[in-house]
Amino acid sequence: IKFIYFLIFFISITNLVESAEENKIELIKTYLKDLKYFSASFIQNDNITISEGKIFIDENRIRVEYNSPSKILIILDKNKGMYYNYDLDEDEFFNPNDSPAWFFYDIFNNPNFFDNAKLTILSNNVVLRKIGDGELGSFKIGVFFEDKPLILRMIKLNLDNEYLELSFFNHKYNETFNKRFFKLINPSYFD
Repeated sequence: IKFIYFLIFFISITNLVESAEENKIELIKTYLKDLKYFSASFIQNDNITISEGKIFIDENRIRVEYNSPSKILIILDKNKGMYYNYDLDEDEFFNPNDSPAWFFYDIFNNPNFFDNAKLTILSNNVVLRKIGDGELGSFKIGVFFEDKPLILRMIKLNLDNEYLELSFFNHKYNETFNKRFFKLINPSYFD
């Protein structure tokens, strides 16, 4: 009889924990989906260079402006991307699905990206981790949040031999952007 009570208690606790994790993952998916008209400053580390810049998120596009060490602009949508180097006045168009850029596009624009993700809650931090294989190879991605209130703080990506870490700060919500701000056009055409 004691064993049956223990088993019922164990199953109940397990179900409560799984339900709480599922609720937290759904809350995070909603938070990321709602990050439209959003911007934040970031510091990027790829184990070789430290870069600084800002990220801007619109309904269907992402704009990344690097300020240091080089001034670079990247604009992404689902199937198209543009890279512009201000110092060299060079632009290049590419398919984001053929680069690590697709991870960042999917994090903010594909709520199903986190299906089968693992959730870890430590103190006031929440981490979603996803491991998988894609067209670019094996990947491990971790998205770190401050909890209560939920705030995006970091994204870490390991893709075969590549490493990328973005730390976010100075979050701004409900921003207003000019329509051409997210255009996939060389910005020197607007000057």
